[in-house]
Parts: sequence; structure tokens; C-alpha cells
Amino acid sequence: FGALIPKSKVTGHSLRPFLLCSVNSHSHCVGDQQAQRRSKTLVCRLSISQRDGLEMGKNKSSRKGKKAWRANISTEDIEDFFDNSTKDALSGGSLAQVPSDSLFYVDKSRDLSVKRKIEKHREKVLRYDSILQSNAFVEPVPSSTGKKSKKKSKLQIARDTAQQGQKDLSGGDSGMVDIWDDKGELVIKTKKKPKTSVIPAVEVEPPGCSFNPPSESHQDALACAVADEMQKIYRNELGPEPIPLVVPGEAVNEVDMYFLEADSGSDTENENLVEDGKTDLDKRSQKPKMLTQVEKNRRARRKEQLKAEAEATKAAQLSKVIDSLPDIIQEIEREEGEKQKRHLRRVTAIKEKLKSCPPRLGKRKFVPAPAQVLLSEEITGSLRKLKGCCTLARDRFKSLEKRGLVVPSKKSSRK
Repeated sequence: FGALIPKSKVTGHSLRPFLLCSVNSHSHCVGDQQAQRRSKTLVCRLSISQRDGLEMGKNKSSRKGKKAWRANISTEDIEDFFDNSTKDALSGGSLAQVPSDSLFYVDKSRDLSVKRKIEKHREKVLRYDSILQSNAFVEPVPSSTGKKSKKKSKLQIARDTAQQGQKDLSGGDSGMVDIWDDKGELVIKTKKKPKTSVIPAVEVEPPGCSFNPPSESHQDALACAVADEMQKIYRNELGPEPIPLVVPGEAVNEVDMYFLEADSGSDTENENLVEDGKTDLDKRSQKPKMLTQVEKNRRARRKEQLKAEAEATKAAQLSKVIDSLPDIIQEIEREEGEKQKRHLRRVTAIKEKLKSCPPRLGKRKFVPAPAQVLLSEEITGSLRKLKGCCTLARDRFKSLEKRGLVVPSKKSSRK
């Protein structure tokens, strides 16, 4: 043994008690004097080293017995072992106990078959496809099948609306909704149906306008044409007279104009002066009179009497109105019936007018073309003797104007 006793690397305590125990047991077993001497010298050296301060402030262990020695033994290594075991149990077990099959796998990627050149060539992206993929704003031209698929049938739209109504009735979000939100519900726009014209594209003229008409139908067509011409004549005669461009009379000289103005101005000025003088005299003659208390009381009583009479007349009128309520109700019903009749007459008149005339498109009204009726002298009964006329283009143009496809224009005359 040396003079210095090392410390334990695990616990950090001195090994002095264990060395003393081993020395004493050795001395008892041998029992010779040399062992006793050696033990004495060792104890002396240990006491000297302890006195010199080799343990440097460490707590001294008690020398009473083995129980005191065991109390100073540290258990840090055991606690570390338990901590590591709990960590391994929580993390799934220690890696040393896990089998190698679960940690490693065999890479068999080299065993796959090599693809052919044709398959690789097919997988390549073409140039225009790559351009379209890079630019997302360029949309391809949709095909006809795509257009058909986008269109919804009427039954599908009805089902969607019914489902939406059921969702709303079942109870949706009762909170506030942003009306400017882009992610709103899809609103299906209903297409407006174009108004169909009542006037046909090609009108068939009455049989009296034929080149060889029967006598009765020809007379009827002539009567209609004569009636139209007579209406135009009566409208011009009975209409308001236009403003004449020239007024009959003689021109007035400048000297006569001055005399006329002077005469008219002097008379009016004299009359105004006389009236002003009379009003000034009346104002001067009228003076305010002092009212007595009797007159004031008389006026107050008169005012109250007039007020009571007005209230009485008002109450009487109100009672008369209340008594005549049935008559008022009947009058209102009669007026409502007349209004409905007038409305029906107006609607039917508009419909009848639309059958013959188009709606007003421009500043000029549509003027129908005159009926093409042959006179009795012009009827020959043969197409060969019929006179040629260039009314086909005019007839088509009038048909366009009548249907409201062209704005009516004024007839232009060649110069």
C-alpha cells in the first residue's frame, strides 16, 4: 500500500474503510507478529495522510459498522439505468433488441426490367403541350362535346333549385353574408326569349288582286282601295290648318309706327297717374280708430260663434258621408269596372295595331303600300297581256319595315 489512498471513480468516496477491513481480516487469519506490525504501520500512515488533508473537505464516513458504510454508497448508476430503460420503452424499445429485418431492407431496384426506347419516346411531352402547361392563361378551344356537357337540362336545373330550397329550409348559416364576396352562389342566367312578330314575312294578297279575279272579290278589293284613298283625302281636309307662310296685308311705315307707339303710351300713363292719386287720397283719409272694450267683446263672441258653426257643419257633412258609404262603394266599383274595360280595349287596340303596323322605331311612321288592284279596264284574263311592274323589291322592303326590321325612311326622289 502507498501513503496515498485513491478515491473510487464511481462513487467519489475514499477507499480507506475497505482497506482497513481487509487488513484486519488478514492479520487475524495469519496470526503472526509481522502481520500485526504491518497493520500498525498502515494505520499510522493512514492517520498521518488524513491529518495532512488529503481528502480536501469531503464528509468523513462513520466507523461504527457496515450499516453506516452502506448508507454512503451512491445509486446514480442504477437510476441512470432505469431512466434509459423507461426512455427505450416509451420510444419503442432499444435498438439493440430490435431485429435487423425491421431496421434494414434489401434493395432490389436493379432487378427491374429496362424500358424500351419506344416507351420512353411516348412518355416525352411535346413542345406545344409544354408551352400550354407553362402558360396557364391560354385556354384550348373546347370541342362540341364539351359544350353539350356544360348545358344543363331543365330537369337538372329544377332538381338543383329544389335541393337548394330544402337546404335553406333545413337551416343554414344565419350569420351575416358578404354581398361583395366572389365565392358566391352560382346564379343561372335565364335567356330572354325574343319577341315573335305577329306579322308574317310573306303576306298573301286577297284574291281580288289577281290578274284574272272573280267579279265579287275584285269589287271588294276595289272598295277597300277606294276607302283608303278617301280616308287620306278626309284626313287632309279635316285636319288642322297649317300656319300660312305669307300673311295678307300692307307694310307699315316707320313714321306711322312712331305715332302709334306714342298714342298707346300716353293713354296708359294718364290712367296710371289718376289711379295713383286716388289711392293716395284714400290712404290719407283712412285713420286707425280706437276699439272699445264692448267692440272687442262683440268681435270675440262673433269669432266663437263662427267657429262653432264651422264645427257643426263639418260634423253634419261627416255624418252624411258615413250614411252614403254604400253609394260610394258602388261608385268605386263602377269606376274600377270602367277602368278595366278601358284597359282591355286599349290592349286589344294595340294588338290589332301591331298586326298591321310595326312599333315606332324612328321619327317617321310606317306608311303601308297601296293595294295593287287592277282596274276593270286593265283586266285582260291572260298573263301574256299583263303589264310588267317592278314592285317586287318595294314589296320586300315594305315587308321589312312592317315587321320592324328596318327603320321607316322618307321616299327619296331623284333630282
